[in-house]
Amino acid sequence: MNQKIIFAIIIFGLITVIPTVYGQLTLGVEAKQELTEIKIGHNGEINVKHVVKPTSMQATLPLFVGEISNLIITNEIGEEVNSGIADDGRGNQSILVMPSEQNTIVKYDLEKMELNNNLFSKEFSYPQKFSVIFDDSINLIFLNNNNLFLDGKKGIAVNGGGSAEIKFYLNEVKIIEEVVWEENKFDVEIITDYKIEEFNFDQETKSISFKINNEGQFLTIIMSEELLGGPYVTLLEDEQILHSKYFRENSILSLNLKPETPGKITIIGTTVIPEFSMFIP
Repeated sequence: MNQKIIFAIIIFGLITVIPTVYGQLTLGVEAKQELTEIKIGHNGEINVKHVVKPTSMQATLPLFVGEISNLIITNEIGEEVNSGIADDGRGNQSILVMPSEQNTIVKYDLEKMELNNNLFSKEFSYPQKFSVIFDDSINLIFLNNNNLFLDGKKGIAVNGGGSAEIKFYLNEVKIIEEVVWEENKFDVEIITDYKIEEFNFDQETKSISFKINNEGQFLTIIMSEELLGGPYVTLLEDEQILHSKYFRENSILSLNLKPETPGKITIIGTTVIPEFSMFIP
């Protein structure tokens, strides 16, 4: 299966992560959920919604870990249902859902995502499948340190439960450099909080390079696959560093790096560059 097909599967939300141990005080049966959804706003606001299926006996609904506020529990016609939060003493909270012939809808807010150096971040853990929906203004996210462009999709789903660390920029900074190969022009986009200096394209070595002045931040490079012709080697000074990659539409490549020290970044294509006569901008 090629990378484009794999990415198409991922971007539609079918992202499975390793389940984690989720100790929970349980009273009655475990609640069966029709929907478990987190909505994230552009300023890191977090709203959670659970839709619990009708149950003939008491059921326990685990909540997401965090500081819970504005808790509202209703049935599907909007009538409020009395209940309270149980805490097992280890930070795991839950709600006792009473028997009902209707869906029970539980809504609450969590504390805002932590903001550090222009990057919002938070780790979400849950024992069942849950989805994360993002504000329309958010396109680039980092899921477990891998970059992911939503490109019009609403969000992601974590199948089977588990943990997902999510990050995104408060203010996304994009630098665009134009590369010229004979009569062909390509844009190289760089999304980062780094200051980019001495950008250079070397036709002979099939490489682009630039200097960064900081460390420990994300660096996302977007360019046409035609430009360097992968697979790719990424270097910090003379040392090879790890990168993740995937393809977007129209053979647009995205590379993600996280250099640990300042220095010169070099990206090298290691195969023969395709004939540009076959390339249609």
